[in-house]
Amino acid sequence: MTVIQQQHLIDSVADALQYISYYHPMDYIESLGRAYELEQSPAAKDAIAQILSNSRLCAEGHRPICQDTGIVVVFVKIGMNVRFEATLTLQQMIDEGVRKAYLLPENKLRASIVSDPAYTRKNTRDNTPAVVHVEMVPGDRVDITVSAKGGGSENKAKFVMLNPSDSIVDWVLKTVPTMGAGWCPPGMLGIGIGGSAEKAMLLAKESLMEPIDMAELKARGARNAIEELRIELHDKVNALGIGAQGLGGLSTVLDVKILDYPTHAASKPVAMIPNCAATRHLHFSLDGTGAAQLDPPDLSRWPKIDWKPSAESKRVNLDALTPADVAAWKPGDRLLLNGKMLTGRDAAHKRIADLLASGQGLPDGVDFKNRVIYYVGPVDPVRDEVVGPAGPTTATRMDKFTEMMLANTGLIAMIGKAERGPAGIEAIRKHKAAYLMAVGGAAYLVSKAIKSSRVVAFADLGMEAIYEFEVKDMPVTVAVDSNGTSVHQTGPAEWSAKIAANAITMRQR
Repeated sequence: MTVIQQQHLIDSVADALQYISYYHPMDYIESLGRAYELEQSPAAKDAIAQILSNSRLCAEGHRPICQDTGIVVVFVKIGMNVRFEATLTLQQMIDEGVRKAYLLPENKLRASIVSDPAYTRKNTRDNTPAVVHVEMVPGDRVDITVSAKGGGSENKAKFVMLNPSDSIVDWVLKTVPTMGAGWCPPGMLGIGIGGSAEKAMLLAKESLMEPIDMAELKARGARNAIEELRIELHDKVNALGIGAQGLGGLSTVLDVKILDYPTHAASKPVAMIPNCAATRHLHFSLDGTGAAQLDPPDLSRWPKIDWKPSAESKRVNLDALTPADVAAWKPGDRLLLNGKMLTGRDAAHKRIADLLASGQGLPDGVDFKNRVIYYVGPVDPVRDEVVGPAGPTTATRMDKFTEMMLANTGLIAMIGKAERGPAGIEAIRKHKAAYLMAVGGAAYLVSKAIKSSRVVAFADLGMEAIYEFEVKDMPVTVAVDSNGTSVHQTGPAEWSAKIAANAITMRQR
């Protein structure tokens, strides 16, 4: 009988979480590199270049790919002939590995997990507990797949109970556009079919742990109906033209993974969960001989892409920004921001709303007049950093606060990732403000533009506090201009039409 030591499991989980925080899976990098070479949309190609450059920087510097270092999800398959020599439960051992990984001084990861989710939402400060799925299987070893799932992509998870005769393809093609770009495409779609409601969701999540192999699948051809469905969905989703970061382009998904399970004759449960540009997962086995040995990838396999700002980029002085400057920006303009900005995400916006509603006003030292706010929750700095990886969070979550902020604080522009919803766009149009998009999945690259950082309010909120950043040449794109025109609407519409026209041309040849 194989005996697994408690410390070996703890250390293996911790090492795996550190590993995936800065090393992309090689299959993702190679697939994204192919997408970069094929991409024809300048905006999408620039976004992919930022993601690939960021990935290499993180691999070299051992710093997180994304500021959202995720909720830890672990799949454990325990051989029936395995015994644990431990004083902790399996959940406790895994949580101890999470705690060790996320608090490692050399590469401290962002704690994003909150307890009492319906009410106080208090941060646990060490990213525990993990979500653990356990299966007993034949054998004499323990197989573990560790993943760290970002909130932006997890929030786009979808589930439906279809009728047995309903089309899965139709549902997916109707649903994907409603997900927006907050899941940071290009990524993967995991689909679970069958079982019960919760089983379908689990299948979808587990399918995302499989390697990307769409190019190989297409080269050899489908061998069964599920593989045919994967290819059909891959091609039809990409034909939607959503593209990298939702800007319009050829690559929205790099792969579609599907797992199925027998279900009730009256049911067809279908779940869909996307994986973002910060795809993070790793499989290892424990056989009783010690902790898992994780070999670093060969950095020479990364595409030779060193992102630089476009020559058309316009430099903006944030310290002298005026409403007239903002009104002059056009959709799709690429800007390089210089000067000081404030930050704030969900919790900070809620506090600001409560303070203004009570008549107390903004905290001392917080002045949004003619300023820009960055929707971000950064990783803590290490070594000589002024701030850790600091990529944007999903902007639509702040839509409910946008009218309040623009009407009452003097704010004139916002920075986040993905699209804005109708309420946010209407507030932007009404107040002649603007929304700027930074690339999700390029957090370490973005942080290189931040030259100083200090907390100015709500320090108790941790990463959700209000910071003041001083930036130099921080790259952003005008995503919604002062007239309310959104590139997340115009870009995909343009590219879906181009893709359709090209398909017609190819069929006529």
